[in-house]
This record gives sequence, C-alpha cells and structure tokens, in this order.
Amino acid sequence: MLHSNSFATGIAGLVFGLSLIVAIGPQNLHVLRQGLLRRHVLLVVSLCSVSELVLTVAGVAAGGAVLGDRRWLLTAVRLGAAAFLLGCAVAAARRAARPAAVSTAGCLPASSRRAIVAATLTFTWLNPGVYLDTLVVLGSVANAQTGGRWWFAAGAGAGGVVWFLLLGFGARLLAGVFAHHRSWQALDVLVALVLTTTGMRLLAG
Repeated sequence: MLHSNSFATGIAGLVFGLSLIVAIGPQNLHVLRQGLLRRHVLLVVSLCSVSELVLTVAGVAAGGAVLGDRRWLLTAVRLGAAAFLLGCAVAAARRAARPAAVSTAGCLPASSRRAIVAATLTFTWLNPGVYLDTLVVLGSVANAQTGGRWWFAAGAGAGGVVWFLLLGFGARLLAGVFAHHRSWQALDVLVALVLTTTGMRLLAG
C-alpha cells in the first residue's frame, strides 16, 4: 500500500512541477502550434516529455547544484538561444503579415519530420530557463523533502507529461477557432511577441 506521506509528497511535486511548466513560453507555444496543425504531435509531445523527465531526474540527483560554477556554459547557451529565438520571432512576424502561410511551425517547416525534431529540441534544450527551473529550483525543492525526494520528482515529472499531452492533443479542440486566418495571425503575433521578449531578456542577462 502506498504510504500516505509518499502520496502527499508526489501530489506536492505534481503541483509544483505544473507551476513551473504551465506558462506562455517558446516551448509551450511550439507544442500548441503543432497540435493545432495536427502534425507530428505525438513526436513533439514525446520529445518534450522525455526531456522534462531527464532534466527532472538530473536536478534531483544532483541536489539542485548541477550548474555549480559553470556560469560560462549558461552564458553560451543564453546567447545562442537568444539568437535562435529572435530569428524565430522574425519568422513569426512575417507569417502574421502573410496569414495564408500557416504551414510552418516555430521557424522551421512543419512538413519535415527532421525539422520538427530540431525545432522541438532547440526550444527545449536551448532555453536557459528550463535549466534554472529543473536543475536548480526543482532539484533544490525536491531535496528539501525529507526522505521523499523521488516521490516529489515523480509527481513533478508526471505533471510535465500530463501538461504536454493536454497541450498537444487538446489543441485540436480549438480547431474551430483557428479555422479563420485571423486566428493564426493573432497566434503568430503572440508568438513573435513572446519570442522577442524572451530573446531580449536573454541578451540582457
């Protein structure tokens, strides 16, 4: 029988994990867009979920101290991510100006499986925020749970998987809303704004 304290710790991890991942960011917008287009949704959701689980395990195993003194690595990732995100923001702005061009996701062709994999991994692994959230914040909080850090990690990991499944496959419920090109325009404007803001924040350090 599952111990009540373990279950409570797992639920706490689930809630905490969702609080970190449920936000309007580049990765979530990418998953949402692929869900709306209904292209490679399972692939995108799987990549995001596995990445989230790997980062969660790494953060908890290292006690929230994975980064250590490697600030140079974060700086390199931060600048590379900023360049990529700003480039994708330009692409999204161009799509908004030409709403008929709704066959792309992120800034790479949606019809290419390889391009979708590259875009998904880039939005996931070249986002410095994900390292701070999982390797530092989540890892530190999990290790503060006396004797229950892995239950906490399991809950947080489950929260990430559930969120990506809902976002990717639940997006089709919005198909009626996005039947008109104006809706795609609005989404692309939102994407451009979010990516630009995120990119500029990364450049500013």
